[in-house]
Amino acid sequence: MLDYLVIAPHPDDAEVGAGGMILMLKAQGAKVGVLDLTDGEPTPHGSPEIRRRETEAATNVLQLDWRGNLGLRNRFLQSDLESRHRLAGKIRELKPARLLAPYWEDAHPDHVAASQLVDAARFWAKLTKSDLPGEPFYPQKIIYYFAVHLRLNIKPSFIIDISPYIDKKIEALRCYQSQFVTGRPAQPRSFLDMIRDYCRHWGWLIGAEYGEPFLCREEVGLRSLRDLI
Repeated sequence: MLDYLVIAPHPDDAEVGAGGMILMLKAQGAKVGVLDLTDGEPTPHGSPEIRRRETEAATNVLQLDWRGNLGLRNRFLQSDLESRHRLAGKIRELKPARLLAPYWEDAHPDHVAASQLVDAARFWAKLTKSDLPGEPFYPQKIIYYFAVHLRLNIKPSFIIDISPYIDKKIEALRCYQSQFVTGRPAQPRSFLDMIRDYCRHWGWLIGAEYGEPFLCREEVGLRSLRDLI
């Protein structure tokens, strides 16, 4: 039974959009898992075998309690009934209190479909009188993270200070050599440098060194003001 389940279209999306949050939650004692919907392949410098090794390495850096792959097809991801059934069954199995899903607007069709799929599967997971495995279960909330290709000016619901975890986040991303290092220019700014700059921007907005933005469709409640920056 997980406290948080991060659902990602491809291996590396969870690390890009929520790597700092994952590390923070783990440091606070939460049980965190990642479910990759596809293997992310083919890519120019990767293969299924390479991507599996990279994912295992990143999982070790993040110290996840669980990681799995739903086995859907990269580049053909859809929020169809079969995919919804498979994801809802996995939600029932893992029983995460909260879901993290990719933001619903992006140039990559897989990211858009993944966001829609999580919305639908969350609802399906609570249905009675269905052929889904396990008992009905409904995660409390969906939190959307940003791993987008479009350069959008989005106002998030909140920004998390990930300053203590930025180096580990970059270390986890560096595990995906085939995606972020091989074949990419190292000068003047590498892709990993750009991710660090991106996090620095969000941190600057809240008076911290580094941050990650998140968005909720539903309202966000606080039990106290103790942790406000």
